[in-house]
Amino acid sequence: ATHLLTKKDIVYRANAADIKMIVCAGEEVITKHIIDSLPDSPSIKSVVSVGPEIPEGFEDFHKGLESAAPFVRPEHPNSNDDISLMYFTSGTTGNPKMVAHDFTYPLGHIVTGSFWHNLHKDSLHLTIADTGWGKAVWGKLYGQWIAGATVFVYDHEKFTPADMLQMIQDYHITSLCAPPTIFRFLIREDLTKYDLSSLQYCTIAGEALNPAVFDTFYKLTGIKLMEGFGQTETTLTVATFPWMEPKPGSMGVPNPQYDVDLLRPDGSRAEDGEQGQIVIHTTNGKPIGLFKEYYRDAERTHEAWHDGLYYTGDVAWRDEDGYLWFVGRADDVIKSSGYRIGPFEVESALMTHPAVVECAITGVPDEIRGQVVKATIVLAKDYKDKAGDALIKELQDHVKKVTAPYKYPRVVEFVDELPKTISGKIRRVEIRDKDKK
Repeated sequence: ATHLLTKKDIVYRANAADIKMIVCAGEEVITKHIIDSLPDSPSIKSVVSVGPEIPEGFEDFHKGLESAAPFVRPEHPNSNDDISLMYFTSGTTGNPKMVAHDFTYPLGHIVTGSFWHNLHKDSLHLTIADTGWGKAVWGKLYGQWIAGATVFVYDHEKFTPADMLQMIQDYHITSLCAPPTIFRFLIREDLTKYDLSSLQYCTIAGEALNPAVFDTFYKLTGIKLMEGFGQTETTLTVATFPWMEPKPGSMGVPNPQYDVDLLRPDGSRAEDGEQGQIVIHTTNGKPIGLFKEYYRDAERTHEAWHDGLYYTGDVAWRDEDGYLWFVGRADDVIKSSGYRIGPFEVESALMTHPAVVECAITGVPDEIRGQVVKATIVLAKDYKDKAGDALIKELQDHVKKVTAPYKYPRVVEFVDELPKTISGKIRRVEIRDKDKK
């Protein structure tokens, strides 16, 4: 789990899964929340610190290793379909789900490391991700090690774009993977100050990639960002592979590991150019990499996975070359005056304006249209003083020129930062909930 969890988060996780032991870094900001959570977490039998501090009541991880008895193979060891690890999802809506994976899950990431990150034994790979969330497993563990690559880990207190660029230069990193949020900030630095010549390959995932970010990064570095898509419940599901020409803004093509389809609401197959929910067929068995279940939640498991189909809850459309284009979470799609508007396409249009660093598109209730499009925008430094009606009009007109005019945001709000999950995904649900009040 991430070190950012507070008492409330720890209590929820401990009770939801009957956690018996917590192992943590021995830093007061972490151990204090754990100590505070113990009275409300009856299942926890022991807490372990890896140091530097070993608070009272905590076992010492290193001493425990030294004094551990030799390993004895149990009479009934785990089988492949036993639970190997469990993620608490970062939860863009509601409480985190407990996503359980079996022991074949690591093999599902061979495609991630070897064929998406394009790694080999001479690669030095950096995935920018807090080690407390799923992207760290995607980018720092299984696929990369199986490919024989070296994994670069940089333990930073706070993400600073200049620091990351310095690391790439000083340690000759060859491969970089990060969410769009990170690349949005990297391209606003003066890249001419850094020698990035070691960098050979860059991948991007976590949220859909705005074409403006792709184009700017390519102009500055000569490297094409290769997008991928997957979930906590899956491994890499759709990707732009090394032998493909990326289409800026497209996720790529389905990973052959999965039988991926796009379905209309009535269950029929969506045609090229038509929006549909991304599903994975499981009639021939569970593919390696797909989750086992939502732990202790049969109802939720059945809701997402029934009749031989796992429903991702994400909507996309397919072009004539078979590339998939992300539209949004099924819950995020805005229905306005009979039109279905995907947040991502409006966000991408706004991102091409120099005033916009980040933005989130949501629907707000409207008596006449059902919903109207709202843009919540973080402005670039040079534009913060210009926040007002004139800039709102300029941004609205900009969207009308870049994409279909009916998609323009009728409501615009400027903010200092967007609400995000601990893994950096924008929490549109938080914006929607605030607007309902």
